[in-house]
Amino acid sequence: MHIFEREVDGHFYRIAAQSVWDPERGRSVARQIVLGPAGPPPVADLAATRTVGGRALGDVGALVWVAEQLDLVGHIDRACGPVGAQGGPTAGELTVAVALQRACAPGPKRDLAAFLDACLPRVSCLPARAFTGQAFHRVAQRVTAAQLEQAQVAIAQAAVARFDLSTDVLAFDTTNFDTYIATTTPGELARRGHAKSKRGDLRVVGLGLLVSESGHVPLLYRTYAGNGSDQAVLTACLAGLKALHEALAPGGTRRRPAQRTLVRDGGFWSPQLELDLDGAGYGSLISLPLGHATAEQALQVAARRGAMQPLGGTLRGVRAARLRAPLGDLDRTLVVVESAELLAGQKRGIAAALRTAKAELQTLERRTAQGRLARGQLEARVAKALAREHLASFVVPTVAGTADRPTFTWHVDAGKRRQLERTRLGRRVLCTDRHLWSTGRIVQAFRGQWKVEELFRRAKKGGVVPWGPSYQWADGSLRLHTFATVVGLTLVSLARLALGTDASARALLEYLAAIRATVVRTTTGAAGRRPTVLLAPELSAEQRRAVKIFELERWFPHILSSMTVRPMQR
Repeated sequence: MHIFEREVDGHFYRIAAQSVWDPERGRSVARQIVLGPAGPPPVADLAATRTVGGRALGDVGALVWVAEQLDLVGHIDRACGPVGAQGGPTAGELTVAVALQRACAPGPKRDLAAFLDACLPRVSCLPARAFTGQAFHRVAQRVTAAQLEQAQVAIAQAAVARFDLSTDVLAFDTTNFDTYIATTTPGELARRGHAKSKRGDLRVVGLGLLVSESGHVPLLYRTYAGNGSDQAVLTACLAGLKALHEALAPGGTRRRPAQRTLVRDGGFWSPQLELDLDGAGYGSLISLPLGHATAEQALQVAARRGAMQPLGGTLRGVRAARLRAPLGDLDRTLVVVESAELLAGQKRGIAAALRTAKAELQTLERRTAQGRLARGQLEARVAKALAREHLASFVVPTVAGTADRPTFTWHVDAGKRRQLERTRLGRRVLCTDRHLWSTGRIVQAFRGQWKVEELFRRAKKGGVVPWGPSYQWADGSLRLHTFATVVGLTLVSLARLALGTDASARALLEYLAAIRATVVRTTTGAAGRRPTVLLAPELSAEQRRAVKIFELERWFPHILSSMTVRPMQR
């Protein structure tokens, strides 16, 4: 977007202009919008001023800057074609506007125009009132899944080239989001399945995400029906993953072919999937389910004295054991890694589950003594009480007696509990075909998978870029809404990468959101409407650096007045 000044009737104004391709006319169409007066603010009596509001600048301006660096609107429009309303916003403009709203002020799309009006940075030169929920839903019904996939690949290619992202190692995971769509409403995406929120009464929409190792930026996603399996989603992603890497290859700067590796957790374990990945030319790094026979073997080896060795560098304090073993017909390197944080979390979970199980077992013991339970019922309820958090491995129940008059006792075996904590809890078994990688490299690559879970936490309710609450019900609207959410996650990740900060995404957006222009109304004593003036905020050192990096002075030149460092008094 080009910003310049123009004189009208002796007054100077700042104008934003953009050129948009009109496929129906076969030519570019120019758009312009007035940002505000370019002259100095009027001199006013401070006693006669009144604060009337504010305008968002820092958080929206940073994400708009990232979107412009990627040519986000252009990539989406070229992929989706002429699907926007005539004279209204295009698919790209609507998607980016919704992504900004999800990241900066989550709310329904009926508030989209009000959100854009309250921002100084602009996505489009169209008036904010053109961005409505109806326009979004009309565009969503015309955009296809294939077009969104084409836009994904183009955006990923631009992000890798502009921000120098590494794509050798990609982490994959899935989640789902609750919807409140009625059972009778037709649709293929919102289905009842294994909901992560444990809400079996709701229809859910699934999301699969591929994230880069550097910057943890979403590069590829899939929206799938809520009753789909994780393995099926990853298998469906292989074609898109191949297209993604083929698109990234021409722009790569490496002299040798990249070793592509896919990282995922134990829910994606499948021997056939391992073969599919190998056939597609991808290496594999996965956390094996601890119940797998090979994982049990690796845990037994790691339990030997001296098997767990400390790692160095950034993994100081982490211990791991390494071995090479066959996994069916596959030759794999196994790494047993110990995590103090995981161990502490599992201990808390076991303690909470044990309290609940003790109460249930005491109830069963009392009712059995009263002769109120048959043996079959007793055994079923005991198994259910000990089914969680490894309780069955150290809580020892004893059921005896006849079918009609059973007896029941139980106790907690402290030795077995200590053995469980020493050999199993807090440990993961990593499995890979990258035999030449060091143990530290394997552990570091797998930790990237945790970043996908962090992105999912951001997309959950109350997160940084929440997917819900969603008021869509049609498949097309759900698909485009999910795409806009992923775009919002991408913008936040890239803004954090551009700023080079170690702050969390939430902390980043909070101190960027504090860069706001205050709107005051003044009294000049002259005739006519009282003018409004934008006042620059006080900025911290980190905020001043963000102003420079994200070029926020384009939207609010007076913010440079708060960038002046006062000389120290001597």
